[in-house]
Amino acid sequence: MTGHPRHAPRSPPLSSHLPAQARGCPDPAHGPGLARFNALSPGAARAVLLHCCGSRRWAHRVAAHRPYPDAGALLAAADEASYDLSQTDLTEALAAEHSAELDHGASYAALLALDAAHAEYERKFGHAFVICLDGHPPEEQADQLLEAIRRRMGHEVDEERSLSADELRRVAQSRLLDVTRRLTRSDGAPTVETGLFAPVG
Repeated sequence: MTGHPRHAPRSPPLSSHLPAQARGCPDPAHGPGLARFNALSPGAARAVLLHCCGSRRWAHRVAAHRPYPDAGALLAAADEASYDLSQTDLTEALAAEHSAELDHGASYAALLALDAAHAEYERKFGHAFVICLDGHPPEEQADQLLEAIRRRMGHEVDEERSLSADELRRVAQSRLLDVTRRLTRSDGAPTVETGLFAPVG
């Protein structure tokens, strides 16, 4: 779980840290979302993908390998592109993230503790805290985030950077699944054309 890339305002956010099953979303392999993603122009596809991972090289590679026959093939390509990121690419992707926020309803004490933990983490490592919490219910997110930040504060910079890269890979996958769900509105209009995915740099 992280916040979303710092490129341009967008509405609504692309991804939740919650798993698809908890959000009540259909399997993206069954529906028009993936077909619409495959049909996007190269520029539009890269813009959508930059909302999933802030590396331009990653977005270019995933867009260039379309069409994808199913969601599994899309996620496999995203994984391959993530593993091939150079250190420069990773720095670009991490710079595009901002730290996770708790859902509405979190206690004031939890919000204060999380803000302080994020600030300490960012001072030490120079980038936002990145974590994928798919599989954890909402009521556990505050404890999971605080525990993970405190544990990872003990890492050396290189160790934490490597772990952040793996978490970023998982977060990108979660966002990709949301993209394939959100590409088509209930009325059938492609959301890319109606401004859901604002162009990014």
